[in-house]
Amino acid sequence: MPLTILVAEDDLGTRLSISDYLECSGYSVVSAENGKDAIALLETHQPHLIVTDVSMPLMDGYELVRQVRRRPALRLLPIVFLTGRTDTDERVRGYQLGCDVYLAKPFELPELGAIVRNLLDRSQMIETSWRSRQEFEVSESAEREKIVPDIHITFTDREREVLTLLSDGLSNIQIGDRLHLSSRTVEKHVSSLLRKTETSNRAELVRFAMEHHLVV
Repeated sequence: MPLTILVAEDDLGTRLSISDYLECSGYSVVSAENGKDAIALLETHQPHLIVTDVSMPLMDGYELVRQVRRRPALRLLPIVFLTGRTDTDERVRGYQLGCDVYLAKPFELPELGAIVRNLLDRSQMIETSWRSRQEFEVSESAEREKIVPDIHITFTDREREVLTLLSDGLSNIQIGDRLHLSSRTVEKHVSSLLRKTETSNRAELVRFAMEHHLVV
């Protein structure tokens, strides 16, 4: 899908020549004859770059850029100023407001095309880098969510000992021998562990204990 460029220029001939040239270069172009109309087009077309004249009726290029830069989502939108005002103060004002390039009138269309291509290439690289970072952060967040958090269950010291040995694969008899308990007593501790962890069998109990870091 072609990138969209917004051209704001009050002179019809200049506006048409710029629009035709950029369309022939493979871009989608929307145009306005003043800054006020250009602001309205921002909402409906979401351009990737703006080419604007400085001197326009209703709203000039300076005010257009000022309003664009007030919007957080458009602070990095590339903007090219076209102007016959070439004195230093005017250029400084434009850069302070947030334009990227000043192109003095009269200008050659191939030069404008090269500027547009350069700015778009750069902005697309920045956007790609930003999207990659966002995708990485989302993926990393999803991975963190997969990690089952530790939970707090109150076990007696004996229950912890039984759970540890159970996780080592020992039977009731082996656990009883290790802890000097009867098999019946071990079974009571196992039943208590199943109840507290809301598991239904030993395999689930051991898996639950490992997932929630209840055993080392």
